[in-house]
Amino acid sequence: MSQVKYEQIGVAMTCRGYEEYIRMFDLNESDLACGPVLDVAAGGSSFTAEAKARGYEACAVDPRYGNDVTRWVEEAREEIGTSTAKLAKLADIFDWSYYGSIDQHRAGREASLLKFETDVNDPSGQSSYVSGKLPNLPFADGTFSLVLCSHFLFLYAEQFGLEFHKQAIAELMRVTKKGGQIRIYPLQALNWEPFAQLDELLTFTRANGGNVQLLPSKLPFIPKKSDFIRISH
Repeated sequence: MSQVKYEQIGVAMTCRGYEEYIRMFDLNESDLACGPVLDVAAGGSSFTAEAKARGYEACAVDPRYGNDVTRWVEEAREEIGTSTAKLAKLADIFDWSYYGSIDQHRAGREASLLKFETDVNDPSGQSSYVSGKLPNLPFADGTFSLVLCSHFLFLYAEQFGLEFHKQAIAELMRVTKKGGQIRIYPLQALNWEPFAQLDELLTFTRANGGNVQLLPSKLPFIPKKSDFIRISH
């Protein structure tokens, strides 16, 4: 495979759906039912809205949530068009067996955004979306039983180095209950190469009380091996 990468400046506000989260993190009902779930760097994803609709306790945190709701939605809508155009240029290197085609991929993003938009515009739903960012989250120690971080850590390795990742992992562990879990996906950067200092980061995590496992994701799409990290403590 030629050395190509997904070109991205800044952190994208993407709109992934509930089923994508289930697959990428290999989640089951018992994982979600064990207590409060947090989606970190959630962007315009509908996971929180859909999890709540299924009766689970969930909330999302993202730096953009401090702005006007209309701005969140418009940024997410613009990102759908931008990301689709980028994917079209690289379509031959992705595994489309789950999404079917680039058009269906876009349709899924649009459906996810609609669910997100409906929830954040509902007065009863807005409290589920909290302004905050790693490595300092606005939650008390041991708040969540399950913490998810999709397409942020590792993906933006060129922008966020080892020290940031250490601080971020420590913070995710802080807000997770004893006996709870943290799951992070994917482990590759935007050039689809593994995070160069992953072993050092995992050693740091274990030294701070985290039981770390690298497990296969069930969401085929990105090139090369597709794993996620599960940390329990």
